[in-house]
Amino acid sequence: MLGRAEVIRGGKERWIVWNTKTLRPSENRSTSVSAAGLSIEVILKSSKAMALILHTSQGNKNAYKALIAAEYASVEVQYTPHFEFGVSNKTPQFLKMNPLGKVPVLETPHGPVFESNAIARYVARSKDDTTLYGSSLIEYAQVEQWIDFSSFELDSNLQRWYYPRLGYGTYLPPAEENAITALKRGLTALNTHLASNTYLVGHSVTLADIIMITNLYFGFTKILVKSFTSQYPHVERYFWTLVNHPNFRKILGQVKQAEAVPPLQSAKKPAQPKDEPKKPAQPKDEPKKPAQPKDEPKAEEEAPKPKPKNPLDLLPPSKMVLDEWKRLYSNTKTNFREVAIKGFWDMYDPEGYSLWFCDYKYQDENTVSFVTLNKVGGFLQRMDLARKYAFGKMLIIGSEPPFKVKGLWLFRGPEIPKFVMEECYDMELYEWTKVDISDEAQKERVSQMIEDFEPFEGETLLDAKCFK
Repeated sequence: MLGRAEVIRGGKERWIVWNTKTLRPSENRSTSVSAAGLSIEVILKSSKAMALILHTSQGNKNAYKALIAAEYASVEVQYTPHFEFGVSNKTPQFLKMNPLGKVPVLETPHGPVFESNAIARYVARSKDDTTLYGSSLIEYAQVEQWIDFSSFELDSNLQRWYYPRLGYGTYLPPAEENAITALKRGLTALNTHLASNTYLVGHSVTLADIIMITNLYFGFTKILVKSFTSQYPHVERYFWTLVNHPNFRKILGQVKQAEAVPPLQSAKKPAQPKDEPKKPAQPKDEPKKPAQPKDEPKAEEEAPKPKPKNPLDLLPPSKMVLDEWKRLYSNTKTNFREVAIKGFWDMYDPEGYSLWFCDYKYQDENTVSFVTLNKVGGFLQRMDLARKYAFGKMLIIGSEPPFKVKGLWLFRGPEIPKFVMEECYDMELYEWTKVDISDEAQKERVSQMIEDFEPFEGETLLDAKCFK
């Protein structure tokens, strides 16, 4: 049975929807479609379809995703003329398209689209005859998989490394270390995949490659120097091959790798107030004005107060030096039980430190391995505030779901620090049990968790993460 034909008006032309397919009439002529005695005529009022308009300043790497996709899909995308970031994106007209005022935004005949990955998806799917989404359902899913991987495992960590060095946000060495560690993990996984694949999905360029290369372009040109990327030869081969494809090169131009990691921006010193001109001396016989006790101490009130010390810094000195233990742990490569574990118990001070087991309360939820790993990784990132006072091991246990998450933590002081319990919300997701080191079984369990002993409690380890 034939479906109903509808005429949709959009922009300066009209479209026909027949069943579920959109038929676009040829340019510069009238087109008739007849079925079951029904005739519909579409008259084009424009000789050219409306181009997609991209609202952003030129040079925005997130805009490159859509522009490269447009080259492969043969879709016309134009920059909006005279766009000025900080001005154009604050206008009422722009805020109607994206209330957050962020760029890029794509203006289409059917409405605006924001978020760069969504824009690239729209452009890639504007034509039915492209292979940017693969050729099957599984390839479609894999394209989406690698888009998410590129965004969350690579791009986010590149930005967490790069922007604080330029003074955007607070620079914290532990946070930078975590970002680099997470980035290396992602690049290692990508390198392994590319060891046996030319492209991310299938045997030709897909939207996954476009978004991956665009995110890597940011890294390679801003912060990833040759000595860093040489650890991932398959990623290097993949990147340099694709950026020299004509459709990539047309948008990206000649790509040059960063020669150095950007230096830290020096903190700007507050401007020193100029010396105030001396007030003319008052005549000696002029009576003094009454004191203004509330106004006089202003300078003292405005002076910055000394930062209160962490209560853990006020504890009596301990014979255990946490940094020495962390160095011993990191530097012991062989005979771990005889060197590192023995060294730990020789150093351990039960009066200055305490040991705690933790068990995740909702183990049945750990049904997907990478989600479970990310959950633990996020917990460790949020524990940065305790890095000076803690050491931890988190084990992800099991060869099949649900996976078990268990941990061991060493904290300064006899209890879990109050500020950690209050500021790291993950703490309440775990059951905490203080270790009784007079119990040899508990003491052995501590040793096994520190050394990633396997099988642990009869099960294999999916992964082990260290906080140090």
